[in-house]
Amino acid sequence: MEPPKAPSVPRDAPLFSTAAVVASCVGFVLIGALQALYGPAIPAFREEFGLSPSAAGLGLSAHFIGGVAGVLLFDRFFGRTGNRQLLGASYLLMALGAAGFALAPNWPLGLAMALVAGLGFGGIDYGLNQLFAIGFGRRSTAMLNILNAHFGIGAILGPVLIGAVGAEHYPAVFIVFAVANLPLLLCLRGVRGQAPKTAAEGTGQSGARGQVLGRSLGTLIAVFVALYVLHVGIEAGVGGWEPTHLETVGYGAGFAATATSVYWLMLTAGRFLVAPLALRFRAQTIITVSCAGMTVCLLLASVPGLAPYAYAGVGLFIAPIFPTGLPWLNQAAPRARRAGAIVIAASMVGGVAAGPALGKAIEWSGVRSVPLVLSVVSALCLASALWLVRATHRTTSTSRSAESP
Repeated sequence: MEPPKAPSVPRDAPLFSTAAVVASCVGFVLIGALQALYGPAIPAFREEFGLSPSAAGLGLSAHFIGGVAGVLLFDRFFGRTGNRQLLGASYLLMALGAAGFALAPNWPLGLAMALVAGLGFGGIDYGLNQLFAIGFGRRSTAMLNILNAHFGIGAILGPVLIGAVGAEHYPAVFIVFAVANLPLLLCLRGVRGQAPKTAAEGTGQSGARGQVLGRSLGTLIAVFVALYVLHVGIEAGVGGWEPTHLETVGYGAGFAATATSVYWLMLTAGRFLVAPLALRFRAQTIITVSCAGMTVCLLLASVPGLAPYAYAGVGLFIAPIFPTGLPWLNQAAPRARRAGAIVIAASMVGGVAAGPALGKAIEWSGVRSVPLVLSVVSALCLASALWLVRATHRTTSTSRSAESP
């Protein structure tokens, strides 16, 4: 008598159960909080280990280096190893790294643990973004915006938590964070083991359409990378320089800090607000409008009386770009399986590089020029989006012509 076969998963089975969707959103709250915990804890790092400001800042750098490596590792095993195993390993790495960072007896070991936590961070960031981008059909753009909005919630809550307990108690916060990852492992049963194939993989695209995509694919991905690097640079630039700019043009330190918090709050709210719009408008339309609105708001921020409100507008307009670009990328380059990993990894590198690059530009032109410098970067972002709209429209039109009898 033959042993009973394991029940097969229907090809049209959902990629996530409801519980798994909720757990994924909680996971993004946790990775947002982790990224935001390092900065407020820097005074405690310096006192405990006798560090200079630059040495203490290496904690976040190690986290981002691990994040890039985590993205690339998850991508390498994506499709070869089950989604549950990859996500589970990422949660465990993040928990292990966070607990190790809290308990590290010296700074070199602390940096090593921050890198391990970053590995898990990158795996979760890329893994869930990639799976949400392909797992909900026409609702994927809306679901990605909701998912990434929860990252913003975590980024807001992390500093609040450190502020509430005191920076000197950062080890306890990191340990609580590590433990909070573990229950999410139980919800991975609601994640389908293998992701569905994209349309390109399922149909084996070839012929004229494949040639068109092959010729333009490298340039297409390069411009998507530029779009992501530039907009992440603006996001980090406003968050880092808004308080200094507002104080320079006459606002008090307390008001400037509050206005910057409002910017991050608007960035989070914008992702929730755009979710229903994503069901009615195409991703490229949303991103083009976002880039245009962001540019206008940055120009308005050069007017002192409008600056706090204009920066809030920047947060609102920049919010949808990261999550909305991933489904557009998957549609524009369906045969480039690694395209998502490349742009997400590039966005992390862009976030690290933005600080020194913008600092040099502002050092040369003066703090009052912050919104004008960022508006130039935003204009480049808009130009990239417009180029992608034309390029993807041409590719789609050529593909349809090639497929017609």
